[in-house]
Amino acid sequence: MNPNPAPSVELADDSGQLDSLLGLHSVKGSHYAQYRGVEQRLTRVVDALDRISRALVQTAEGPETLVLSVVRAVQEHLDAEWVVFALCDGELERTGPRHLMMDRDGTIYAFEGAQRARTPSHLPDQVLNRLNDILRNQMSRLVRPVVDDHHLYVPLHLDGRVVGGVSAWTPEHKKVDSADLVVMRILARQAAVALLNAALLEESRVQLARAEDAYAKASDQATDLAARNVELEQTQRELSAAMRQRLVTDERERIARELHDSVTQSVLSAGMQIEVCRMESDPATAERLEVAGRLTRDAVEQLRSVIYALNQSPSVSELSLGEVLDGLCSMHMPADLATEVRIVGRPRDLPDDVQHAVLRIAGEALFNAAVHAEASSARITLAYGDDEVSLSVDDNGSGDPAHMRRVMRAAMLGDLAGRHRGLANMNTRTEELGGTLRIRRSRLGGVRIAVEIPVDGDATTNRLVAASKKGDQ
Repeated sequence: MNPNPAPSVELADDSGQLDSLLGLHSVKGSHYAQYRGVEQRLTRVVDALDRISRALVQTAEGPETLVLSVVRAVQEHLDAEWVVFALCDGELERTGPRHLMMDRDGTIYAFEGAQRARTPSHLPDQVLNRLNDILRNQMSRLVRPVVDDHHLYVPLHLDGRVVGGVSAWTPEHKKVDSADLVVMRILARQAAVALLNAALLEESRVQLARAEDAYAKASDQATDLAARNVELEQTQRELSAAMRQRLVTDERERIARELHDSVTQSVLSAGMQIEVCRMESDPATAERLEVAGRLTRDAVEQLRSVIYALNQSPSVSELSLGEVLDGLCSMHMPADLATEVRIVGRPRDLPDDVQHAVLRIAGEALFNAAVHAEASSARITLAYGDDEVSLSVDDNGSGDPAHMRRVMRAAMLGDLAGRHRGLANMNTRTEELGGTLRIRRSRLGGVRIAVEIPVDGDATTNRLVAASKKGDQ
């Protein structure tokens, strides 16, 4: 055991001893001076970081507020007499302000482009020269930082090129050191990034405005197109109605003409022959012939009434295709021909040429059934499919499908001296629309005329192919 143990040190009770251990006090004055220098630098760095953070917060307030915050942070950090911030001409053109100056009192100056700045009436030569060098992009000697005792310059770099710069001049008692350069670089970089973001934001706003204008124009065009489409559909309906009206009128005129030129003349001739015979007959026969003559004259009057009624064309502008077919059936002779019209599928508007063909083919088929086949019953079926429309005319007459097919082929070749053109006309109308016509035996006992015409999809192509085949023939 050591007979002379070392005395213990009570740190908690002796502040002087604690200060000595921590180095706060020293017998050497240089130690304390060095500590004070480090403490002051740390304090300035902390203050600078605080100013940088305050400048970063201002980024969301817009480019002018951000630049003002950066210039103010530089002035406060360096206690600068003048601070200049400027962008080179041609760089970041969609953002601003392009330049700002601040004096020792915190007054902001700018020649243009800043709302919260005064127009300078006088500037120190060094400040004005530096501003002109940056604005005019005379940066050959300013692509790197410049550090003097009382002056500090930092370029603004973006994508490897200099787009501007920040300069500050300090008073005589304030020298610039390396820590000040770091602070200036951080603030300059933040300003460059914020201004780039502002430029991109402005560009996006311009593009958005253009897109909104384009959308508005497209919307107006769509509205105008919809209105034009409505007008076109209305015009199409009116044209279809006019076409149906014309078809019915033509059919009525044809029947009236045939009644006048053939039936009426035959009845009149028969009446004249009856009158001649009556004058040369005995009284009993003459009395019967007089009754026959009177009936003949009544028949002529009735025929004239029918002809007059047929020539008074009714309006069919609001009738559908099926209703027009009904009217077409009622106009065919003889009157005792029983007709029926059936509609299958969902009715819709058809192209004019298709409607024209359907009505013409139906009329021709009914005429053949009534006149040539002497049918007493006929049925028309109009079926709407997804891509085609089909028409079938069935009768219970005496027609022979095989014979009719031979007659149609002969008529198509130009034989028969112009007779029996009805079947050939029906087939020609069908082929011109890219469709097909078939003649078969009907379940009613007579003949079925069946037609299929495309109306959607490849209908136009089919019609062109049919026209091409016709041209080749």
